[in-house]
Amino acid sequence: MERLQTILLVAGLGFFLFSALIMGVWPYTLLKDVPVASLEELAKDIHPSFNDLSQRYPEVFSEYYGQPNEAAYAKALERGRDIYIAEACWHCHSQQIRPVSNESLRFGPVSRAGEYQNVLQLPQLLGTRRVGPDLSRESGKRSNDWHAAHLYEPTWVVPVSVMPSYKWFFETRVNDEGDARIVPNEDGLAVIAYLQWLGSWSEIPPATFYNAGQVIGEGGK
Repeated sequence: MERLQTILLVAGLGFFLFSALIMGVWPYTLLKDVPVASLEELAKDIHPSFNDLSQRYPEVFSEYYGQPNEAAYAKALERGRDIYIAEACWHCHSQQIRPVSNESLRFGPVSRAGEYQNVLQLPQLLGTRRVGPDLSRESGKRSNDWHAAHLYEPTWVVPVSVMPSYKWFFETRVNDEGDARIVPNEDGLAVIAYLQWLGSWSEIPPATFYNAGQVIGEGGK
């Protein structure tokens, strides 16, 4: 009996080491030289929506991000991605369009491995649920105002939405005339910037079931 236990123990340890090599060491050796774009490299291509944010909300944008330059864009993208993870947005929204169930008709072209070779995709937020639409091609599908309204009160723009409101992404500002206005705060601006970045590597966002008639260059604004 003791001999059998020893054999099973050695076999168990052997299989553990084998699985560690196959699932850990081997993938690392294959992928360690794959280039991964840095945040600074990504921020060189400032999306037009980021400039639009600076114009629509000049006071809060200037206070939190200064000018819409590369450094500000990098700061907003990183903060937006971190908030997206912290708020568990990835529980309901995936970032991987799969070649099944007509997903390409619903969300755009099937995702490619090269799209994930950057620091903003680490860790990958591929997701498995479809409570909300996939966000891989979100960039340019909707305006900044739409995203602001959607984050503040989702049912204002999507009446059947089950998404919770994120009112803590906003603050109230009073102008010189005493008029109050609800505007995105630092976190709100960052999340919108991040959402508008997703899929920005596509020249024209594809028209899908979710954004027909809204796409820039295809009848959208």
